[in-house]
Amino acid sequence: MRISLSGGGFQEYAGQIGGFSHESEHDLAVMVSDFMENGSGGSLSWCSSDSDSVVPDLQHLSEKILFLRHTVDQYECDLSSVVRSLVLSLSEADLHVDKDRPCNASCIRRSLVKLLRVCGYDAAICISKWQGSGKVPGGEHEYIDVVNCGATGSERMIIDIDFRSHFEIARAIDSYDAILKSLPVVYTGYWPKLKQLLQVMAEAAKSSLMQNSMPVPPWRSLGYLQAKWQSDSERIPSPNYASGRRITHCRNNQCFGHLRRLKSSLQSEIEKERLLKPIPNGPNRRMKGERRRHRSLLSINL
Repeated sequence: MRISLSGGGFQEYAGQIGGFSHESEHDLAVMVSDFMENGSGGSLSWCSSDSDSVVPDLQHLSEKILFLRHTVDQYECDLSSVVRSLVLSLSEADLHVDKDRPCNASCIRRSLVKLLRVCGYDAAICISKWQGSGKVPGGEHEYIDVVNCGATGSERMIIDIDFRSHFEIARAIDSYDAILKSLPVVYTGYWPKLKQLLQVMAEAAKSSLMQNSMPVPPWRSLGYLQAKWQSDSERIPSPNYASGRRITHCRNNQCFGHLRRLKSSLQSEIEKERLLKPIPNGPNRRMKGERRRHRSLLSINL
Protein backbone atom coordinates (compact mmCIF):
# COMPACT_ATOMS: atom_id res chain seq x y z
CA MET A 1 0.00 0.00 0.00
CA ARG A 2 1.32 3.45 -0.90
CA ILE A 3 0.12 6.66 0.77
CA SER A 4 -0.47 9.50 -1.68
CA LEU A 5 -0.01 13.13 -0.69
CA SER A 6 -3.74 13.60 -0.98
CA GLY A 7 -4.60 10.55 1.13
CA GLY A 8 -6.56 10.98 4.34
CA GLY A 9 -4.03 8.96 6.33
CA PHE A 10 -1.21 11.24 5.27
CA GLN A 11 -3.28 14.34 6.07
CA GLU A 12 -3.98 13.10 9.59
CA TYR A 13 -0.42 12.16 10.47
CA ALA A 14 1.28 14.96 8.54
CA GLY A 15 -0.58 17.39 10.78
CA GLN A 16 1.63 16.16 13.60
CA ILE A 17 4.81 17.30 11.88
CA GLY A 18 4.27 21.05 12.32
CA GLY A 19 4.01 23.77 9.70
CA PHE A 20 7.72 24.41 9.23
CA SER A 21 9.39 21.03 9.46
CA HIS A 22 12.61 20.68 7.46
CA GLU A 23 11.88 17.22 6.17
CA SER A 24 11.24 17.39 2.42
CA GLU A 25 7.77 16.59 1.15
CA HIS A 26 9.10 13.41 -0.46
CA ASP A 27 10.90 12.23 2.68
CA LEU A 28 7.85 13.05 4.77
CA ALA A 29 5.58 11.07 2.46
CA VAL A 30 7.95 8.09 2.65
CA MET A 31 8.11 8.34 6.44
CA VAL A 32 4.32 8.48 6.84
CA SER A 33 3.81 5.68 4.29
CA ASP A 34 6.34 3.43 6.03
CA PHE A 35 4.79 4.18 9.42
CA MET A 36 1.26 3.38 8.29
CA GLU A 37 2.38 0.21 6.52
CA ASN A 38 4.69 -1.13 9.22
CA GLY A 39 3.74 0.69 12.41
CA SER A 40 0.02 1.27 12.86
CA GLY A 41 -1.07 -1.91 11.11
CA GLY A 42 0.61 -4.26 13.58
CA SER A 43 0.16 -4.92 17.25
CA LEU A 44 3.26 -2.91 18.15
CA SER A 45 4.36 0.50 16.97
CA TRP A 46 7.93 0.50 15.73
CA CYS A 47 8.50 3.76 17.58
CA SER A 48 6.60 3.27 20.81
CA SER A 49 8.07 1.71 23.92
CA ASP A 50 7.95 -2.03 23.30
CA SER A 51 7.75 -3.06 26.95
CA ASP A 52 6.02 -0.14 28.64
CA SER A 53 2.25 -0.13 28.21
CA VAL A 54 1.50 2.01 31.27
CA VAL A 55 -0.38 5.22 30.45
CA PRO A 56 1.59 8.17 31.91
CA ASP A 57 -0.17 10.53 34.34
CA LEU A 58 -0.80 13.73 32.36
CA GLN A 59 -1.48 15.81 35.49
CA HIS A 60 1.93 14.89 36.87
CA LEU A 61 3.56 15.70 33.52
CA SER A 62 1.77 19.07 33.44
CA GLU A 63 3.24 19.92 36.84
CA LYS A 64 6.71 19.02 35.55
CA ILE A 65 6.28 21.45 32.63
CA LEU A 66 5.32 24.29 34.99
CA PHE A 67 8.28 23.52 37.27
CA LEU A 68 10.74 23.53 34.36
CA ARG A 69 9.30 26.75 32.94
CA HIS A 70 9.72 28.58 36.24
CA THR A 71 13.21 27.27 36.99
CA VAL A 72 15.36 29.87 35.21
CA ASP A 73 18.53 31.77 35.98
CA GLN A 74 18.96 35.49 35.36
CA TYR A 75 20.77 35.12 32.01
CA GLU A 76 18.10 32.79 30.67
CA CYS A 77 15.35 35.14 31.84
CA ASP A 78 17.03 38.21 30.31
CA LEU A 79 17.75 36.49 26.99
CA SER A 80 14.17 35.20 26.76
CA SER A 81 12.87 38.74 27.29
CA VAL A 82 15.20 40.10 24.60
CA VAL A 83 14.19 37.37 22.12
CA ARG A 84 10.51 38.08 22.67
CA SER A 85 10.98 41.81 22.16
CA LEU A 86 13.00 41.31 18.99
CA VAL A 87 10.47 38.87 17.51
CA LEU A 88 7.65 41.34 18.20
CA SER A 89 9.68 44.08 16.48
CA LEU A 90 10.04 42.10 13.23
CA SER A 91 8.07 43.08 10.15
CA GLU A 92 7.62 41.41 6.78
CA ALA A 93 10.09 43.90 5.28
CA ASP A 94 12.81 42.50 7.57
CA LEU A 95 12.56 38.99 6.15
CA HIS A 96 15.22 37.86 3.67
CA VAL A 97 15.62 34.48 2.05
CA ASP A 98 18.49 32.47 0.61
CA LYS A 99 17.39 31.41 -2.88
CA ASP A 100 19.68 28.38 -2.74
CA ARG A 101 17.75 26.80 0.19
CA PRO A 102 14.09 26.13 0.98
CA CYS A 103 12.89 28.91 3.29
CA ASN A 104 10.83 27.07 5.94
CA ALA A 105 10.81 30.24 8.09
CA SER A 106 14.61 30.57 7.78
CA CYS A 107 13.96 34.22 6.94
CA ILE A 108 12.54 34.81 10.44
CA ARG A 109 15.44 33.04 12.14
CA ARG A 110 17.95 34.91 9.95
CA SER A 111 16.47 38.28 10.94
CA LEU A 112 16.38 37.33 14.61
CA VAL A 113 20.05 36.26 14.55
CA LYS A 114 21.00 39.55 12.92
CA LEU A 115 19.20 41.54 15.63
CA LEU A 116 20.67 39.44 18.43
CA ARG A 117 24.18 40.03 17.11
CA VAL A 118 23.49 43.78 16.92
CA CYS A 119 22.52 43.54 20.60
CA GLY A 120 25.90 41.96 21.36
CA TYR A 121 24.94 38.28 21.57
CA ASP A 122 27.03 35.54 19.96
CA ALA A 123 24.04 34.18 18.02
CA ALA A 124 24.02 31.90 15.01
CA ILE A 125 21.82 29.74 12.81
CA CYS A 126 22.32 26.04 13.54
CA ILE A 127 21.47 23.38 10.97
CA SER A 128 21.51 19.88 12.41
CA LYS A 129 21.43 16.73 10.28
CA TRP A 130 21.35 13.11 11.35
CA GLN A 131 21.16 9.72 9.71
CA GLY A 132 18.38 7.32 10.55
CA SER A 133 19.26 4.48 12.89
CA GLY A 134 17.07 1.84 14.45
CA LYS A 135 13.75 3.40 15.36
CA VAL A 136 14.87 6.98 14.68
CA PRO A 137 14.42 8.24 11.10
CA GLY A 138 17.00 10.61 9.64
CA GLY A 139 16.21 14.29 9.31
CA GLU A 140 17.29 17.91 9.41
CA HIS A 141 16.37 20.81 11.69
CA GLU A 142 17.20 24.50 11.84
CA TYR A 143 17.23 26.59 15.02
CA ILE A 144 19.21 29.38 16.72
CA ASP A 145 21.81 29.20 19.45
CA VAL A 146 23.54 31.82 21.60
CA VAL A 147 26.91 31.12 23.21
CA ASN A 148 27.34 32.75 26.61
CA CYS A 149 30.97 32.98 27.70
CA GLY A 150 31.01 33.40 31.47
CA ALA A 151 33.46 32.95 34.32
CA THR A 152 32.80 29.22 34.45
CA GLY A 153 33.21 28.73 30.69
CA SER A 154 30.95 28.93 27.67
CA GLU A 155 27.33 27.81 27.82
CA ARG A 156 25.06 27.27 24.84
CA MET A 157 21.50 28.58 24.82
CA ILE A 158 19.01 27.13 22.33
CA ILE A 159 16.27 29.23 20.72
CA ASP A 160 13.45 27.63 18.75
CA ILE A 161 10.81 29.98 17.37
CA ASP A 162 8.29 27.27 16.44
CA PHE A 163 8.57 25.20 19.59
CA ARG A 164 5.03 23.91 20.10
CA SER A 165 4.72 22.56 16.55
CA HIS A 166 7.24 19.81 17.38
CA PHE A 167 4.69 18.21 19.70
CA GLU A 168 1.41 18.50 17.80
CA ILE A 169 -0.31 15.14 17.42
CA ALA A 170 -3.45 13.84 15.73
CA ARG A 171 -6.68 13.62 17.74
CA ALA A 172 -5.06 14.91 20.93
CA ILE A 173 -7.12 14.58 24.11
CA ASP A 174 -8.04 17.79 25.97
CA SER A 175 -5.48 17.33 28.76
CA TYR A 176 -2.70 16.94 26.19
CA ASP A 177 -3.79 20.13 24.43
CA ALA A 178 -3.60 21.90 27.79
CA ILE A 179 -0.02 20.67 28.30
CA LEU A 180 0.91 21.72 24.76
CA LYS A 181 -0.42 25.23 25.38
CA SER A 182 1.58 25.43 28.62
CA LEU A 183 4.83 25.19 26.63
CA PRO A 184 6.56 28.46 25.73
CA VAL A 185 5.72 29.84 22.29
CA VAL A 186 9.45 30.39 21.71
CA TYR A 187 11.86 28.14 23.60
CA THR A 188 14.90 29.95 25.02
CA GLY A 189 17.03 27.88 27.36
CA TYR A 190 19.81 25.40 28.00
CA TRP A 191 19.98 21.93 26.47
CA PRO A 192 19.58 20.02 29.78
CA LYS A 193 16.23 21.73 30.40
CA LEU A 194 15.15 21.21 26.80
CA LYS A 195 16.02 17.52 27.12
CA GLN A 196 13.76 17.24 30.16
CA LEU A 197 10.93 19.00 28.32
CA LEU A 198 11.32 16.58 25.41
CA GLN A 199 11.10 13.62 27.76
CA VAL A 200 7.93 15.00 29.36
CA MET A 201 6.29 15.76 26.02
CA ALA A 202 7.18 12.36 24.57
CA GLU A 203 5.49 10.72 27.57
CA ALA A 204 2.47 13.03 27.29
CA ALA A 205 2.09 12.33 23.56
CA LYS A 206 2.33 8.61 24.23
CA SER A 207 -0.42 8.89 26.85
CA SER A 208 -2.75 10.82 24.53
CA LEU A 209 -2.17 8.47 21.61
CA MET A 210 -2.59 5.34 23.73
CA GLN A 211 -5.92 6.62 25.07
CA ASN A 212 -7.06 6.91 21.45
CA SER A 213 -5.65 3.46 20.61
CA MET A 214 -3.11 5.06 18.27
CA PRO A 215 0.59 4.16 17.93
CA VAL A 216 3.39 6.68 18.43
CA PRO A 217 4.60 7.90 15.01
CA PRO A 218 8.37 8.04 14.41
CA TRP A 219 8.49 11.84 14.28
CA ARG A 220 7.10 12.02 17.83
CA SER A 221 9.47 9.48 19.38
CA LEU A 222 11.87 10.77 22.02
CA GLY A 223 14.91 9.75 19.97
CA TYR A 224 13.73 11.74 16.95
CA LEU A 225 12.89 14.80 19.07
CA GLN A 226 16.29 14.76 20.77
CA ALA A 227 18.08 14.35 17.45
CA LYS A 228 16.81 17.75 16.30
CA TRP A 229 18.85 19.69 18.85
CA GLN A 230 21.44 17.15 20.03
CA SER A 231 22.83 16.08 16.65
CA ASP A 232 25.99 17.59 15.19
CA SER A 233 25.14 20.89 13.54
CA GLU A 234 26.64 23.48 11.25
CA ARG A 235 26.82 26.83 13.05
CA ILE A 236 26.44 29.89 10.81
CA PRO A 237 26.93 33.23 12.61
CA SER A 238 26.49 35.40 9.49
CA PRO A 239 22.90 36.09 8.48
CA ASN A 240 24.12 36.00 4.89
CA TYR A 241 25.05 32.32 5.31
CA ALA A 242 28.01 32.33 2.92
CA SER A 243 29.54 34.54 0.26
CA GLY A 244 28.09 34.08 -3.18
CA ARG A 245 24.63 33.07 -1.91
CA ARG A 246 21.69 34.87 -3.50
CA ILE A 247 19.93 36.78 -0.72
CA THR A 248 16.65 38.53 -1.50
CA HIS A 249 13.50 39.73 0.23
CA CYS A 250 11.22 36.88 1.21
CA ARG A 251 7.93 36.88 -0.70
CA ASN A 252 6.57 33.69 0.81
CA ASN A 253 3.04 34.23 2.12
CA GLN A 254 3.47 31.18 4.35
CA CYS A 255 6.38 32.89 6.11
CA PHE A 256 4.39 36.11 6.48
CA GLY A 257 1.51 34.16 7.98
CA HIS A 258 3.88 32.32 10.30
CA LEU A 259 5.37 35.61 11.53
CA ARG A 260 1.90 37.05 12.20
CA ARG A 261 0.84 33.94 14.13
CA LEU A 262 4.13 33.89 16.05
CA LYS A 263 3.77 37.52 17.12
CA SER A 264 0.11 37.06 18.04
CA SER A 265 0.90 33.96 20.13
CA LEU A 266 3.76 35.77 21.88
CA GLN A 267 1.57 38.76 22.69
CA SER A 268 -1.12 36.46 24.10
CA GLU A 269 1.49 34.62 26.19
CA ILE A 270 2.91 37.88 27.57
CA GLU A 271 -0.56 39.18 28.41
CA LYS A 272 -1.47 35.94 30.16
CA GLU A 273 1.73 36.08 32.22
CA ARG A 274 0.99 39.70 33.12
CA LEU A 275 -2.49 38.81 34.37
CA LEU A 276 -1.16 35.89 36.40
CA LYS A 277 1.67 37.92 37.93
CA PRO A 278 1.18 38.33 41.70
CA ILE A 279 0.17 41.83 42.84
CA PRO A 280 2.91 43.29 45.06
CA ASN A 281 1.92 43.75 48.69
CA GLY A 282 4.82 45.76 50.06
CA PRO A 283 4.81 48.66 52.58
CA ASN A 284 4.32 51.33 49.90
CA ARG A 285 1.25 49.57 48.52
CA ARG A 286 -0.21 49.23 52.02
CA MET A 287 0.41 52.92 52.70
CA LYS A 288 -1.37 53.88 49.44
CA GLY A 289 -4.27 51.65 50.43
CA GLU A 290 -4.49 53.30 53.86
CA ARG A 291 -4.49 56.75 52.24
CA ARG A 292 -7.33 55.74 49.90
CA ARG A 293 -9.37 54.40 52.81
CA HIS A 294 -8.65 57.58 54.80
CA ARG A 295 -9.87 59.78 51.92
CA SER A 296 -13.00 57.64 51.61
CA LEU A 297 -13.80 58.08 55.32
CA LEU A 298 -13.30 61.84 55.07
CA SER A 299 -15.67 62.10 52.12
CA ILE A 300 -18.31 60.11 54.00
CA ASN A 301 -17.98 62.30 57.11
CA LEU A 302 -18.24 65.44 55.00
